[in-house]
Amino acid sequence: MKLVEIRERAKQFGITASKMKKADLVRAIQQSERNTPCFETGRAEICQQDSCLWREDCR
Repeated sequence: MKLVEIRERAKQFGITASKMKKADLVRAIQQSERNTPCFETGRAEICQQDSCLWREDCR
């Protein structure tokens, strides 16, 4: 997902995204969605959240 799309999604949750890095922004969105904020934390290979919107970009 492109950063522009991520910022738009963040806006839907009331998250100010202007100065946040992509990984921090995605984790803030995950937390707002009541999911584990685990994007790019090195847990991608053991993650069992198969329906995660961010899974494709995660490491």
